[in-house]
Amino acid sequence: MLRIAVPNKGSLSGPASAMLHEAGYSQRKESKELVHVDPDNEVEFFYLRPKDIAIYVAQGRLDIGITGEDLLIDSGASAETILPLGFARSTFRFAAKPGAVASVEDLAGRTIATSYEGIVGKHLAEQGVDASVVHLDGAVETAIELGVADAIADVVETGTSLRNAGLEVFGDPIMKSEAVVIRRAGADGEDPKVQQFLRRLQGVLVARTYVMMDYDCRAEHLDAAVALTPGLEGPTISPLHSEGWVAVRAMVLAKEAQRIMDDLYALGARAILTTAIHACRL
Repeated sequence: MLRIAVPNKGSLSGPASAMLHEAGYSQRKESKELVHVDPDNEVEFFYLRPKDIAIYVAQGRLDIGITGEDLLIDSGASAETILPLGFARSTFRFAAKPGAVASVEDLAGRTIATSYEGIVGKHLAEQGVDASVVHLDGAVETAIELGVADAIADVVETGTSLRNAGLEVFGDPIMKSEAVVIRRAGADGEDPKVQQFLRRLQGVLVARTYVMMDYDCRAEHLDAAVALTPGLEGPTISPLHSEGWVAVRAMVLAKEAQRIMDDLYALGARAILTTAIHACRL
């Protein structure tokens, strides 16, 4: 069986299990379950702490895993990303009291508090900055106020928590992260079971990104309509019973669907419909 690590809690857990379910894999019914076997797909899922997944995969205990790119880098484990998954996106930034630190270079000789010392240490080394890094679990916003550090490095979404703590970000982002599928560095990239798993997840990603669009248009407007809906390899075009009309079907980006519908209608197309895609293989 293919052995796969899945986050057991946190912001990665729910979306990861939902994606796996969409990909046709059964998932655990109780959060207390640590192992779930899907015999129909010959897969065994192990629900682990997100921070530990990269270590298990790097040691070859598990074939592949789903975790955060930030957690992979922070672990320092010998594992690599093989597929970004598009959820749990985050940005890591430095922050300090207003006016206290203007750039990353100003951190030289100072102390930085973070829950991700692996990421911060790697970034400082790349920038040639010699600073001390203090590891703190949980919220680090109070570290400066309590005199533990001169600056912090943490995930920043809206920045509200930082502002409430009297802090502001400075410098460029340390990194941007998202959920990823990982495997042991140097593992066989042609393993058919792994490739099938990746194709399923890629199918989910495409299904979430695209919709199927159908519409009718006059034959003389077909070239202009196809320019708006080129599809992947090309749209499907069929003649209608009414002379001079054709039916067109193509995949379009979901985020652009409404604009395309407006443009098609202005072109004279009618009966314009969009349909969700639940699964696909490209």
